[in-house]
Amino acid sequence: MSRKELAKRYLLFIVSLFFAAMGVAITKRGELGVSPISSVANLVSCRYSGLSLGMWLILWNCVLILGQILILRKDFNKIQLLQIPLSFVFGYFTDFGMWCVSFIPVTGYAVRLLLVVCGVVVLGFGIALSVIANVIMNSGEAFVKAVSDQTKQNFGNIKIAFDIFCVILSVVLSLFFFSGQIIGTREGTVISALLTGVAVKFFVKYTKGPVDKMMETNIRKSALPAGKD
Repeated sequence: MSRKELAKRYLLFIVSLFFAAMGVAITKRGELGVSPISSVANLVSCRYSGLSLGMWLILWNCVLILGQILILRKDFNKIQLLQIPLSFVFGYFTDFGMWCVSFIPVTGYAVRLLLVVCGVVVLGFGIALSVIANVIMNSGEAFVKAVSDQTKQNFGNIKIAFDIFCVILSVVLSLFFFSGQIIGTREGTVISALLTGVAVKFFVKYTKGPVDKMMETNIRKSALPAGKD
């Protein structure tokens, strides 16, 4: 892969972070819960509102990156440290998304449910773009892969187990922080868990070919001498 294509793919990954963050923000606006992997940060942001959801997501992602290092040890690829600055980008994008959707009136349950579904679709699109970029994994997926590699277990099974763990942890923390109440983890979390993977598969199927072709075409054109096409 040429440096130019690599740069384009990293740019695509940053774009993917923007859409994924917007998906989280839209889902959060519905107030019916967020995706499992964001549920812990979401719950803590409800309890300690001094920091924004985006900032708590940055801290949560850094915890997952530290987890990768502890699990993989010498097998941890240093290029994956790029997850740290990219986690900050994702956090800032999330807070920007929260500001953007703050103007959407939430007038009833149907609107909340629609926001959750829209958020899942946008999140799925963002994740699909990150898959197509194929340069680096987000911290959540990378943590799951680290566990999968070390335990020699199927990635998909570990991903399901990790999502369940995140939801359980957020519920336990909610019961502790809010005197026995479950806050921030609701039916929207279940919807996100069930539909995000479907959305990702759909967008990868229908966008991977065109996006890859567009990148390759742009690279070939830039390599031609002046006056050639």
